[in-house]
Amino acid sequence: MEQFVLEMKYLIGVVIALALGFAIGFERKLRSKEAGIRTHTIVCVGAALMMVVSKYGFGGVQADSARVAAQIVSGIGFLGAGIIMFRGQKMHGLTTAAGVWATAGVGMAAGAGLYYVALGSTVIIIFIQFIFHINRGPFRTKKYYQINICFKNTDDENTKVKAIFGVTHFNSLTIERKENGTVYHALLNTDKEFSSQTLNAIMEQNPYILTIERCDDN
Repeated sequence: MEQFVLEMKYLIGVVIALALGFAIGFERKLRSKEAGIRTHTIVCVGAALMMVVSKYGFGGVQADSARVAAQIVSGIGFLGAGIIMFRGQKMHGLTTAAGVWATAGVGMAAGAGLYYVALGSTVIIIFIQFIFHINRGPFRTKKYYQINICFKNTDDENTKVKAIFGVTHFNSLTIERKENGTVYHALLNTDKEFSSQTLNAIMEQNPYILTIERCDDN
């Protein structure tokens, strides 16, 4: 009976980790991120369970619980790497992977009996995720548009193109020599949104521009 009561006490940390992992995952689910409620809850519970086993699971044997903690940190790193992906010209999933890694820390704190630390850390993580998603003021995130442009360069047209789209350099540039001159195929990113009417007007006003293609990152 005494052993049962003792293990129920240890189980409290796992249950707290479940609730905290659910809270973090719920915030991620609301934003339709790669890792949601199940991932964060399981990571948090798993980390708490491993900490409980590491700290209390060897009876009277003297064990170094820090070893298991270190393995949890590195192991979650591999899980986070699976969340990160490269799509278009951007890296996606970095914040979610970092959140999963931090959630493991919350579970470890709960499993070690540091309940107030675990609860406070959860509030901090959710607050950070929430506050930096406010797209206003200093937290506003610029949206960039990718434009593929082909133009003749006989004098200094490349500088004129940069000025038109408000950029200082091309992301990539291919130069093609033809009988009637040199043709540039350039790829650029701009934070200015150009409508189809505006792009047509740019081509009409600048006859050296042959084609313009806007490649929006969906």
